[in-house]
Amino acid sequence: MKIFYYILTSDILPIFLLIFLGYILGSKFKLDVNSFSKINFYIFVPGFIFVNIYTTKIPLGMMKVLLFAISMLLVNIAIGSLVAKLRNYDKGYKNAFRNSIMFYNSGNIGLSLITLVFTTGPYLINGKTPYANMAITAQIMVLLIQNITTNSIGFFLASSASMNFKDSLKKIFSMPTIYAIPAALLLKLLPIDLTAVSIWPAAEYIKNAFVPFALISLGAQLSYTKFSFKNKEVYLSVATRLLGGPLIAFGLIKIFGFSGVIAQALMISSSTPSAVNTALIAVEFDNCKDFASQLVMISTLLSTVTLTLVIYFSRVIFPV
Repeated sequence: MKIFYYILTSDILPIFLLIFLGYILGSKFKLDVNSFSKINFYIFVPGFIFVNIYTTKIPLGMMKVLLFAISMLLVNIAIGSLVAKLRNYDKGYKNAFRNSIMFYNSGNIGLSLITLVFTTGPYLINGKTPYANMAITAQIMVLLIQNITTNSIGFFLASSASMNFKDSLKKIFSMPTIYAIPAALLLKLLPIDLTAVSIWPAAEYIKNAFVPFALISLGAQLSYTKFSFKNKEVYLSVATRLLGGPLIAFGLIKIFGFSGVIAQALMISSSTPSAVNTALIAVEFDNCKDFASQLVMISTLLSTVTLTLVIYFSRVIFPV
């Protein structure tokens, strides 16, 4: 019950507060959501990813977690394609559906939740948190893969619904995120410390502003969204993300041979709701944006229940 209360008050309510503020602004003023999208993808997303990659140390022992995160992605692509075929989705709907289950909120929900779980309760031993560092590092590896792929594969899938292959690639390579990733990896190898440079705080400001700006942008988009609570495809996507996510993770955890803390962290992480960026990408490329916006909202709300159950069962299945 304590975990449920924490998820609701510390993770879900702040998210919905920012979305609500964006909704109010969008309802009161005629905001240009497309301009919000441009600011997000040309400033905040590349800044967020650059800072995260540059400041994250990648231990060799965690390389298997990276492979797990990539495997999750590939399995979700396969499942999304299968469901889309069975449901006879058109190309736009198919790609929006795949994005919604492939990319999940591993950052502001996943990372904060992992931090809480492994620093409280049975994991707080004599005032110390011996399991926290391992769990958080594993989650950062997942976050790294999710960030990179959301802003490359996610872009491609959304753009390909209305563009040919050549134009889709051209659009992707016009996005600064593509260059932020190799730039951060390359600069990590150089014998200089960018965090000591005078302009580094500006990069930190951009990173810290990404989540609130993205949520407010989503709220503004929702104010112009035509809601249809009878849309079965939204609920199918939400169920696939929230229920299918932990089931897929369980199978991959067994295949990769994870146990204990890392197994628990990966199972919890894989159960988070659809990433906010899936809705913003849909807006950027005008690809089923009402569908994408609704499922982010509903999956985030329902995750308060499913995440609580996953946290409980992960402790039972993968004891420390």
